[in-house]
Amino acid sequence: MADLIDYGFNSKMMPEKVRDIPARITAVHRERYELICEYGHTYGRLKTSIYYGEGCESFPTTGDFVLVQYNCSGDSQIVKTLERKSKFSRNDFSGHAVGYVKTVKEQVVAANFDYVFIMASLNYDFNLKRIERYLTLAWQSGAIPVVILTKADLVEDCAEQVSAAEKIATGAGVYAVSAKTGYGIDNLADYLKPGKTIVFLGSSGVGKSSLVNALAGEEIMAVNEIREDDSRGRHTTTHRQLVMLPAGVMIIDTPGMRELGMWDVSSGLGEAFSDVESCFGKCRFSDCKHKSEPGCAIKEAIANGELSKERWDSYLQIRHEAKFSDDKAGFLRNKEKRNKSIAKWSRQNKKNGGIKK
Repeated sequence: MADLIDYGFNSKMMPEKVRDIPARITAVHRERYELICEYGHTYGRLKTSIYYGEGCESFPTTGDFVLVQYNCSGDSQIVKTLERKSKFSRNDFSGHAVGYVKTVKEQVVAANFDYVFIMASLNYDFNLKRIERYLTLAWQSGAIPVVILTKADLVEDCAEQVSAAEKIATGAGVYAVSAKTGYGIDNLADYLKPGKTIVFLGSSGVGKSSLVNALAGEEIMAVNEIREDDSRGRHTTTHRQLVMLPAGVMIIDTPGMRELGMWDVSSGLGEAFSDVESCFGKCRFSDCKHKSEPGCAIKEAIANGELSKERWDSYLQIRHEAKFSDDKAGFLRNKEKRNKSIAKWSRQNKKNGGIKK
């Protein structure tokens, strides 16, 4: 038997007048889901008529709370995905075709977490631009971002990297830790509360599995050694999973999180780059493009050192990526249209005997 409250469930999540029981998804294996409910650990599959019919439910993912029709002798049926308080999404082009291009769908890869641990290694792979991008995604998710600088045992003094991360991580805590020596782990105590869920976000080789083991006080996740030549590693996690630590806090580690697309990061961009967007509205002209216009607040902030040119460039790059991601379907549709026109011209050319010299 299990108490779902220990897994972050709140009775207010339940719709009125339902007989189905709540459960939380702890892992996803293609079309089969691992679940925890009042009867303990079990497995479930989506009810086809509900999830594949008209007005279909949102497909559940790791961390989701769902309603199930419990089956004590086999797989239960998942009949509803409950409302999410936070989520990570990426673009999915496996949807139905529209013309010659598949529609872009939102694929949720993790849900219902309280904190996002943005993990970056203090070795040669330390990258502020990557942290800026992850901060944008984290703020957009609806959870609270926390920057974790791992492998502090590999550097003599990490004060410079911590200071650099603090400058770009407006509103987020920054902590240097070492899973190997235990340095800085105690500083994370405020986030490691029973019933809370943390999702890890970071590239391979940053020490996610090592940190999970350090937080758990035992080896519960396999650890791969990083390559010595470039300080990179492979994803140890092979499927999306939620792990309950002895202290009662839950961890979601997801393979391929670095592939997250910029799925509608409008609010996340404003949170991650609040220092940049605070300049907007202060320009002399309301339609200022922040390029060559006189009285531009952005140009003035860069000139007097209030805003770095690198910070402004990062903002523009991430905003551009977000716009491209948002209109990727249109981009592919235009590309398909061009290819179709070329193919038509080629057929017509062959019919007319080819190009005359």
